[in-house]
Amino acid sequence: MANVRVGLIGLGIMGWRIAKNLRDAGLLIGGVYNRTFDKALRFSREFGVEAFKTPSELTKASDVIITMLSDDEAVRNVIVGSDGVLSGLRPGSLVIDMSTISPSVSIELANTIKSRGGGEMVDAPVIGTSVAVERKEIVVLIGGSDEAFNRAREVLQYTAKTIVHVGPNGYGLYAKLINNALLGSYVVALAEVVQLGKAFGLSDSVILDVLTKLSSARSPTSELKVPKMLSGGDYSVQFALKHMRKDLDIVSREASMRGVPIPMASLALQFYRMAERMGLSEEDFAAVLKVLTKQ
Repeated sequence: MANVRVGLIGLGIMGWRIAKNLRDAGLLIGGVYNRTFDKALRFSREFGVEAFKTPSELTKASDVIITMLSDDEAVRNVIVGSDGVLSGLRPGSLVIDMSTISPSVSIELANTIKSRGGGEMVDAPVIGTSVAVERKEIVVLIGGSDEAFNRAREVLQYTAKTIVHVGPNGYGLYAKLINNALLGSYVVALAEVVQLGKAFGLSDSVILDVLTKLSSARSPTSELKVPKMLSGGDYSVQFALKHMRKDLDIVSREASMRGVPIPMASLALQFYRMAERMGLSEEDFAAVLKVLTKQ
């Protein structure tokens, strides 16, 4: 990997940590780009890589381009917008989009890159929070060709524990969406039973032990989110509530197109929408509890 130049676009909560892991491994020779250039400069000064002012400039300096962005519009703008990735691609370039976006948009962009830029794109959404990134324990679900998957795995092994080839373009995102449909519903259910336990008069320590240690429904998610719900206000972001709402919106659209009923995920989506109306978009998605407590 010593001769592969990797550039990363999107230094949010996840992207910053992924970029740090790759830099620690000796990659990111290409550099970084962020819409807010000051953040790219901070990363540049801290880790000694170049900060680029446009996605196109970064792409010209990189063999592999990783994007970790918020939504369909952000990914589309970075790839095919003015001074975007597409204008800097060379034959043989690889784009690894780690964002969670609509599969249809991802497939469209992958086809555009292949037909006009001469490179390839894979969708590579992540299972795991910022904590898992720091521990290099995330799961990456990849949709794309066999060759592109193998190239992506060579880079992502430095920030992920498990890297799975799910199928062709778009299939990594389909797999991520079924995960988040379950995850979003599960955290609403956790919020509900935390409040129920309190109403029963159970102590916080008993609620915590039951839901994180003793329950047959315990999980890594309950271990992360129940302490937040019992903390009385620690909703520091591991995964922002606005992103869970966005992901469930995508799930809803994709299910509707196929006529698949998703009553639990649809109900959970309404809770996250209510939470956003309460001004909780930037908090961790465990803050959905506040919809039940009306805090």
